[in-house]
Amino acid sequence: MRWSQAFIPTLRDDPADAEAVSHKLLVRAGMIRQLTAGVYALLPLADRVCRKIEAIMRREMEAIGAQEFSLPALHPAEIWKRSGRWDSVGDEMFRFKDRKGAEVALGMTHEEIFTWLAGEMRSYKELPQIWFQFQTKFRDEARPKSGLLRVREFSMKDSYSLDLDTDGLDFAFQRHFEAYRKIFGLLGLETLAVEASSGAMGGSESVEFMVPSDAGEDWVASCNACGYAANFEKATSRLEATPDEAGPAEPEKFATPGLRSIEDLANFDGGAPAERQIKTLVYTLGDEVILVLMRGDHALVEQKLLDGLGASELRPSDDKEIQRALGAAPGSLGAVGVTKLRVVADEVLRGRKNMLTGANEDDFHLRGVDVERDIEVDQWLDLREVNEGEPCPMCEAPLAVAKTIEVGHIFKLGTRYTEALGASVLDENGKKVPIVMGSYGIGIQRAMASVVERWHDDAGIIWPLSVAPFEVVITQLNAKDAETIDAAGALYDALQAEGIEVLFDDRNERPGVKFKDADLIGIPYRINVGPKHLKEGKVEVVRRKTGKARLVDLQKAAKAVAESIFEERSFSSQI
Repeated sequence: MRWSQAFIPTLRDDPADAEAVSHKLLVRAGMIRQLTAGVYALLPLADRVCRKIEAIMRREMEAIGAQEFSLPALHPAEIWKRSGRWDSVGDEMFRFKDRKGAEVALGMTHEEIFTWLAGEMRSYKELPQIWFQFQTKFRDEARPKSGLLRVREFSMKDSYSLDLDTDGLDFAFQRHFEAYRKIFGLLGLETLAVEASSGAMGGSESVEFMVPSDAGEDWVASCNACGYAANFEKATSRLEATPDEAGPAEPEKFATPGLRSIEDLANFDGGAPAERQIKTLVYTLGDEVILVLMRGDHALVEQKLLDGLGASELRPSDDKEIQRALGAAPGSLGAVGVTKLRVVADEVLRGRKNMLTGANEDDFHLRGVDVERDIEVDQWLDLREVNEGEPCPMCEAPLAVAKTIEVGHIFKLGTRYTEALGASVLDENGKKVPIVMGSYGIGIQRAMASVVERWHDDAGIIWPLSVAPFEVVITQLNAKDAETIDAAGALYDALQAEGIEVLFDDRNERPGVKFKDADLIGIPYRINVGPKHLKEGKVEVVRRKTGKARLVDLQKAAKAVAESIFEERSFSSQI
C-alpha cells in the first residue's frame, strides 16, 4: 500500500475529550473516529489490526476443535424472556418494537441464541461441541468512556461449549483457559487470570483475564507468594479478629448533634474510631428495603451483595424510603431493635462487641452494641473491599492491589440456559438431561486498545509484529530524487515478493513529518531510503520497539528484513 493512496488521517494533537492513552493514540494515528458517544468507526489501519486479532483467535479456537458460526444481532424478545434475562439485564439492552409491534432487541450477548440452536441436538453422541463466532454486540452503557475500552457497539469473539456433564464442562473450560492464555500472549499482553463474579451471566464459576493498566476500571487483588488473584468483586483477605473490651449490659443512647459521618463520630468526644463503628447502608431490592451492615472503615462491594442475595439488580434507597423504614435520616441509622427488615452483615462484624452505631433517631447514636446480642442478623456475607497489604486468604502474604483492564472472561454456565430453553439430549441410559454449557468471550476492539495501553511511548504506538497493520514502512526521504524513488520502489516490490506487508511512504513531505507519522502509527520496522546512504549503496533499518538503527546494503535489505520478520513470526507462533 502506498501512503499517498491510503486514508491515514494522522493528527498532531490529542483529542480534547480523551483520557486513556489508547484513546488518544488511536485517534491521533488515524485509526478510529467517534460517530457518537460510545460508537466508533474503525479506519483502514485499525481494521487491519482487528482482522489480525481475529485471525489469531480463529486459529486458536479451531485448534481446540471449535466450529465457527455467524448468528443474528437482532433478537426476538421471546427467547430472552424464556431465559429470564429480558427483565434482569436492565437498561443496558437496546430494545424496540418492529413495525408489527413485536418486541425485539439488539444482542448484547448470544447465550440464548446458541442455546436455541443447541436444542436441535438429541443424543449424547453429538456431544461435546464447541461453537464460536465473531459478532457485533450492543450495550447501552450509561457512561461510555476511554475510547474503545467502554463502548456501546463492539465486536466480540464469543464461544460456547456444550457437554453432557460437569466433567466435560471442566475440560472445555480448561481448554479455553489455555487457549486464551496463548491468544493474549500472541497479542503481546501479559494477563492475570482472576476469580470473578458471574453477574448477570449466571453459572457456578468464572475467570477474568486482566491486563494491569491505569486506564482500567477493575481493581484486582493478587498475591505474589502463592498466585492467588481475584477481582474486587470476589477478592477476600484474612483479617485477624479485633479484640473488643467488654461493654455495658445494654446499648447506651447518647446525643450526637449534627454528626453524620464516620469521621465525625471518630473525632467526637465520646465517639469511637472507625473500626469500632457499624455503618448502616440501606438498599431497595424490588419492593423490599434491606439493611446492610459494614465496619465503619470498610467499603461495600455491591456485586458481592448482589451475588450473596442472588439478585440481579438493587439500588441504594432514597431518603424518603429510609425515613419511612427507619424513622431517621442517613447518619443516624442502625439495626439495633430492627425486626421488620432483612439485615445483612459483613462477616468481619461477627462476634464484635462494644460497638457504636446509629440509634434510628436523628442526632442520636448507641454505644456498647454487642452485635450478637443486640442485632438480629438474617444473613452473614463477605461484603467488604480488600485493601493493599492485607493478608492473602491462601497463604497470609501481603496482597497487592492493581487497576486493570478486563480483556477476556470465561464462565461455567452449567444448565442455567439449557433448562430454561429446553436444550437437552438423551444420555446413554435413554434419560433426558439438559446440556451443560460454558461461555467464553473476548472483545476485539478492547483487545486492540489494551495492546496500545501496553505498547506505546511518547512518540506513539508500538505494535507487536503479530497484530501490526503493516510489518514494514518504507520511508522515501526525497520524493524528487530519481535514484531515491527507484531504490525505494524496488525495495517495496522486493519485500512484497518476500511476502512482507509493506506500507510505502511515497508522500511529498519532509522527512521529519514522515518519521513522526511512522512512529505514531507504530509499524515494527522502518526502512529509510535517501540520497545520503544510497551514495554508499545502503539503507537505514530502524526497529520501532527499540529505536535502534543499522545500515544494510540496499541489495540485501529486503532479504535481511524479511528474515528478521520470519524469525519473529516463527517465535510468536510458538508462544
